[in-house]
Amino acid sequence: MNFDLRLPIGLMFSLFGAILAVFGIFSDPEIYKKSLDININLIWGGVMLVFGILMLLGARSGRKNPPSV
Repeated sequence: MNFDLRLPIGLMFSLFGAILAVFGIFSDPEIYKKSLDININLIWGGVMLVFGILMLLGARSGRKNPPSV
């Protein structure tokens, strides 16, 4: 079976991370006054995006070298 779980996980985290980061960039800075002016949406969107890209790269490199049985 040639199913690599890193591919759908990488796609999901990349998509959600990009949406969250874009929201953090374009949202009103006034909503971050309660959180000490920390744009948590931008920070965690970036973290999720990086994690998703790493999972996609892992899935891509795993396809090049299939395990021998």
